[in-house]
Amino acid sequence: MELQEIIDWFKSNYNQKNIEGMRRFGIVTDKAFGISSKQLDDLRKVVGTNHEIAIKLWETGYHETKMLAALIADPKLVSPQLMDKWVLDFDNWAICDSVCGKLFRKTSYVYDKIDQWAEREELYVKRAAFALIAWIAVHHKKQPDDFFLHYYDLIITHSKDERDHIKKAVNWALRQIGKRSRALGLEALEICELLHREFSESRSAKWIASDAKRELKAKYGII
Repeated sequence: MELQEIIDWFKSNYNQKNIEGMRRFGIVTDKAFGISSKQLDDLRKVVGTNHEIAIKLWETGYHETKMLAALIADPKLVSPQLMDKWVLDFDNWAICDSVCGKLFRKTSYVYDKIDQWAEREELYVKRAAFALIAWIAVHHKKQPDDFFLHYYDLIITHSKDERDHIKKAVNWALRQIGKRSRALGLEALEICELLHREFSESRSAKWIASDAKRELKAKYGII
């Protein structure tokens, strides 16, 4: 399929009901078609990997064209400059988490970007850093446990960010690392105790700790 064919497909499958549902979940719909995840995945199979079209789709600026761009882009051709450009276009949690999970985690620069973006103050740039930690904790299975200890330091440092989309991503990262192994899980539980003890004035840190502790204790059968 060519670019215009894809755009025409989006227009012909416009769904107002889905757009209303997206709004309820806090997804920006100023430029959206209301296309479901399954429809996007089916379209991905038709289009196939096509980095050139992915770049053009992203530039159109629609929620679903950006989603499809992440699905069909070639991770081997993604440059750090492109990652820095696209991350600034994130305008909701869904596009942030999806692009990080479907594309950015597969690139050669993912670890560098985590460290860089965690220190940024832009809402979805910073969220992207912790979404990526969560994604690599699940998918980068060849990394040893010790590799992830560095990310525990980032989690502690940024657990006091009171912004809802940040605290949920930090919590997500903590839980996913903790679920990789019992050793990392016990370390995560110690971090939960530290957050309660050292950052008791922070509602964000306390929520992160309480929520992660509940899930990790259940996973490892700790009373």
